[in-house]
This record gives sequence, C-alpha cells and structure tokens, in this order.
Amino acid sequence: MNRGRVVVWGLFAAALVVAPLVFKSSLALSMLTQMGYMIVICLSYNLLLGQGGMLSFGHAVYVGLGAYGTIHALNAVSGGALALPVSLLPVVGGLSGLLFAALLGYVTTKKAATPFAMITLGVGELVFAMSLMLPGFFGGEAGISGNRVVGKPVWGISFGPQIQVYYLAAFYCFASTAALFALTRTPLGRMLNAVRDNPERVEFVGYSTQIVRYMAFMIAGFFAGIGGGLAALNFETVTAETLSGLRSGGYLLFTFLGGAMFFFGPIIGAVLLVLALVLFSEVTKAWQIYLGLVFMVMVMFAPGGIASLVMMNLRVAAFGRLRGLLVPYAGLAVTGLVALLGSAAIVEMVYHIQLDAALGSTIRFLGTTLDTQAAGSWVGALAALVLGGALFEVVRRGFARRWGEAQAFIEAEVRRRESGDTPGPAATMAGAAPGSTA
Repeated sequence: MNRGRVVVWGLFAAALVVAPLVFKSSLALSMLTQMGYMIVICLSYNLLLGQGGMLSFGHAVYVGLGAYGTIHALNAVSGGALALPVSLLPVVGGLSGLLFAALLGYVTTKKAATPFAMITLGVGELVFAMSLMLPGFFGGEAGISGNRVVGKPVWGISFGPQIQVYYLAAFYCFASTAALFALTRTPLGRMLNAVRDNPERVEFVGYSTQIVRYMAFMIAGFFAGIGGGLAALNFETVTAETLSGLRSGGYLLFTFLGGAMFFFGPIIGAVLLVLALVLFSEVTKAWQIYLGLVFMVMVMFAPGGIASLVMMNLRVAAFGRLRGLLVPYAGLAVTGLVALLGSAAIVEMVYHIQLDAALGSTIRFLGTTLDTQAAGSWVGALAALVLGGALFEVVRRGFARRWGEAQAFIEAEVRRRESGDTPGPAATMAGAAPGSTA
C-alpha cells in the first residue's frame, strides 16, 4: 500500500467535505459546486490532451450534450415518464456523452495530431450550428429549463438547498477523479501514453492506435457528460452556449495552465477557470486581456503549467536546494508585481476611455484614483511598467543562474547515488549548506 497516496486522497476527500463548512456564503457554495464539476470536465479533457496527446477543439460538444441529456431526463422524471432519482441523473449525462462520443469519435479518431484537431473543430462547429436548427431538442436560443426538486425528499435531501447540490457534485468529483486516476494505471492507460509518445512503435508491436484513441475518446466523452449533467442540475437550465467553441477553448486553456502532463494539473486549472469566470470577470472588464497575458507568459517560461512548477520546486526542495532560491523568488515576485501594476493601470485607463468615458475621466484602481486626462497617471503607470520590467529581467537572469547551479548539483547527486559513491568534499559542503551556490 502506498501510504503517501492514501494520505493525498484522504486529504482530497476531507477538503471536499470541509470546504462548504468553511465557505458558507451562497456565492462560495455556488463556486465550489462549479469547481466540483469543472474538475471532472478538465480531467476528462486531459485524458485526451495530456494522456493521449490529442488536441481537441470540440470537447464542449460532449459536455453540452451530456447536459442536454440530463435536463431532458430531469423533465421526464418531473412528468412521471421516468422513474429515476435525481442523484443518478449525472450518470444519464455521462451515458449521453458516451453515446455521442461513440458516434462522432469513430470518425474523429481516424486521424491524429493536426488533422484530429481540425476534425474536432469542425464537429464542434457543426453541432453548435445544429443546436439552433433543432429547437425541439436544444430549445433554441432560450435553451431548456427544469426543476431539480422532484418528488418527496429522501432522508431530507431534496436538492433544493445549494449545499445538497454541492455534495452531490463533490461525490461525483471524487468518484470520477479516482476512476480517471485508476485508468492511468491500467494497460489501456499505459498504451494511451505509448500512442502519445511513439505511435509507430505501438503499431509495430501489433496494437491499433486508432482503436486506443477511440476508446479513450469515448471514456472522455462519458466523464465530460457527467460534468455537463452536474452543471445542468446546478443551474437548472441548458443553452446552446454549452456547446460553443468558446467553452472548448476555455477547457483547453485552463487545462494547459494547470499542467496537462500531470494528473493533478487539470484540477488546478479547473479551480482557476471558476475563479476567472465568476470572480475575476466581476472585478474588471479587461479580464480576458489579463488571461491572455498569463497564458502567453506561461507558454514562454513554464510550458508545463503550474503543476510543473510545483513538481520542479518539490524536487529542488527534496535535495535541499530550495533555500538558496527564496531570495531570487522574492525578487521576481516584487519586480513582477510592480510591472503588473503598471500594465494593469494602463489597461484599465484604456478600457475606461473606450467604454466608460461618459462616466468621467477618473477611475478607482486598487484604492487610488487615476485620471485618464492627466499626464501624470499615464507617466506613472508607464514608469512602473518599464522599471518593473527592467528589474524583473535583471532578477530573472540571476535566478536562472542559481536555478542552473541547483539543477547541476541535483544531477551530480543523482549520478552519485546511482553509482553508490561517497560524496566528495564539495558535495558534502553543498549538502551541509543548501543556501550556498556551487
């Protein structure tokens, strides 16, 4: 038994149980519920992207069709045509996603790499266009609504209060996360990784890469449908927007930001997705610009996502070299914050001029007043951007040097441990003084 893994999963379950007891407001409960099913959706997407190397631009199709399947089943339960508890309706959404993934995925997975991405994009646009052409199923622009409070409460559970919906989402979140993690340890999961890394070798040993991709595609569709079903129960309405390419792009963007090559990366991305859509979008109208800048910076400096940064620093800490990087990290944080504040001030003033000029020339920005017609506001913001950016580059170069020294020490230590040699004087001194540089 892997005790560390038991501890991690235990903490994950405890966090799901305790979270609504700590964050009790209605907004917090709604956000926690959305995080629950977004984790399922992003993990299902990462089964394609991170585990199988399949870049999909149409994952929202299976999330949305799962949501539509759930809302139709909910209305059938309300009308007495279907005898099914509300707690099992997300499974109906999963089966809907699985059905359409089986129908559309056989053609989609015949190709890989760029052709696969283009096919998923085309399928996504096709289904989205059909949502406006078939109002009987999709409900037109208004969508379809339902009522999740059906029948008599069982053990006091009616799914009327938001906290009950949260715990339903938390249960499916934990079960789906565990199932997807277990899948990565199966022969199918390992073969999917092989298809991602070396499809020619997979074909050479006798496996069909198309069948492996197809099976993974159907499994991803099933869990995407579960996430869509939970979303339908949470909002009690489903519209064609759930099928849009914008939603698919959001799943791709935040899965990448979280870290597609690590299993827990999409969990981080799902949390960031809800925070961006619910909180950050209310703070500023320019939130999409900031999101684009963050994505650009991550692609340039940390293409492995946030999860890769976490794992790399854990490795450095395990070898006792993190202490020597704390000061450079602090310098990066301070100088980066100065540059960020300068750029944010410029963006907010530009947005105010373009969208809210009729409200006056002044805006409130982080407790201060900026005047879009005063040269001092523009000069100050530009100076903060330039000065912060220049100092950030200076600190970054010093950090890169220390980071390289730490990695060189780690590699030397790994080779020494593998060979069984005793550490030399330099290695001993370095191990005794983790904060020193080689």
